[in-house]
Amino acid sequence: MRTQREVERKYEAAPDAQLPDLAGSAAEPRHETLDAVYYDTEDLRLIRGGLTLRRREGGADEGWHLKVPVGADTRDEIHLPLNGKDKPPKPFADLTLGYTRGAALQPVARITTERTVWELSGAELTDDRVTATRPDTEPMVWRELEVEGDPAVLDRAEEPLRQAGFQRSSLPSKLARALDTKPERHEPGKKAGETVLAYAAKQIEKIRYYDILVRQDVDDSVHQIRVATRRLRSALRVYRKVVTSGDLDAELQWLGKELSPARDLEVQSERLTKAVSELPVELAVGPVQAQLVRHFSPAQAQARKDVLRTLRSKRYLHLLDQLDSWLAAPPFTSKASRKAAKELPKHTSKAARKVGPRLDAGEVHRARKAAKRLRYGLEVLGSNKARKRAKAFTKLAGEYQDSVVALPLLRTLGMQENGFTFGLLYGREETNAARIRGTIRWG
Repeated sequence: MRTQREVERKYEAAPDAQLPDLAGSAAEPRHETLDAVYYDTEDLRLIRGGLTLRRREGGADEGWHLKVPVGADTRDEIHLPLNGKDKPPKPFADLTLGYTRGAALQPVARITTERTVWELSGAELTDDRVTATRPDTEPMVWRELEVEGDPAVLDRAEEPLRQAGFQRSSLPSKLARALDTKPERHEPGKKAGETVLAYAAKQIEKIRYYDILVRQDVDDSVHQIRVATRRLRSALRVYRKVVTSGDLDAELQWLGKELSPARDLEVQSERLTKAVSELPVELAVGPVQAQLVRHFSPAQAQARKDVLRTLRSKRYLHLLDQLDSWLAAPPFTSKASRKAAKELPKHTSKAARKVGPRLDAGEVHRARKAAKRLRYGLEVLGSNKARKRAKAFTKLAGEYQDSVVALPLLRTLGMQENGFTFGLLYGREETNAARIRGTIRWG
């Protein structure tokens, strides 16, 4: 299985529209015939999430393709070779589990493309004549252009194509056009409820996206899905009097706890490995790095198995169902219809008042959690000074917490072997925690 990132723009035009001259085009194009069968659930859960799954014959990259949206004009294409079967490969069924929740993947459309390809300097231009068929419907026929490659080249091609009569497509894929289905989006509005809902929808989308990356064991993916979970839970707690969340708070807390061990091991492994690498050679006495590997590798391998077990569990899949239902029918309160600019700051002000007392009581970790909740609540309102202050506080408090967590681990490692080096690191972490504890302030 291999993954490549593609930056691509699609254009629509009349069948007889003439292509403009584009700098760097090859003298002779190549021609391809592509035959693709697209798969989705009966209620189109993949395409509604922006994903497409197909089995394509013809062309240089024939095979099974799963396309996952990353950002504007950008998608990751995950590729598996043809396997002689017309059923999606098991790895793709697993990668899309967060979307399908186990619902059967079945053919939903067949798309045949007569393609002409020009190689540009830094990009590729394809002129496609498309025929799409769905069960029990008449074929659809249209023409579209795709320009894929360097974003700077795509920008330069935009104006010549527009002047020649080619307009940007309003749909992200051929399948979306064939099914007349757009990915679901929630845009922020002027009302409090709309603004909170748009932010929550964005975090739910990120949970699903990083779910796929976690299943691929992509670096930092566990961290990112955990952050999206925390952002969502924080927003729902800060604005719980704008839109209620029912059981979601407890279930999101459960998911965060299930992901925590893997992330905590990752943080400490990176922190201590870096600390040892920065020591002068004469202070790294003994095979210190090897000891770190022996300590962390088995635990991290087990933590990954635990994370995957969580993402395949009925409880997690049910949580995703609950999030879908919540988005489809958000339980707004009477405050949701008020103007966001006036209503939402009242709730962040209340959240802000919970940080200082906890820090004054010496509870740095609890103050940090309250500040994170405030920070993510403020993100709903966009960039502002209060959010930046909360971010700076949580970063410093996080550094304190990392030192505190490292201390017992360094003590244990130092009692096994290489005691001099781990004792030195213990002293540094202890000093760092004391320094932060003595200087950290809120407000």
